[in-house]
Amino acid sequence: QVQLVESGGGLVPPGGSLRPSCTASGRTFRMGWFRQAAGKEREFVATISWNGGSTLYADSVKGRFTISRDNPKNTAYLQMKSLKPEDTAIYYCAARTGSALVTGSQYYGYWGQGTQVTVSS
Repeated sequence: QVQLVESGGGLVPPGGSLRPSCTASGRTFRMGWFRQAAGKEREFVATISWNGGSTLYADSVKGRFTISRDNPKNTAYLQMKSLKPEDTAIYYCAARTGSALVTGSQYYGYWGQGTQVTVSS
């Protein structure tokens, strides 16, 4: 059983940056970030392979967000820059034991509790 714990959310002004992190209690293969804004469905943000060599981003965050991981620390990060009010959401870390590059939330078997990111002046 893998447990995921996120941290690093917060309140930032438009144009600001945040770097949430996600620490896993066990070994994971592909890890990802999803987000859910109030009144909306959960959506894919980014995913990264075990060795970091394969990443994929949602079009809405491409060029502004960077996903990375530190395997000795069992931790994944989501560097977020040039934040916009529409990035406001609860950000969830997710992990799966398979290696396929998938973006659907149904393919991720492990989830963190979420961390709130609010972009507002």
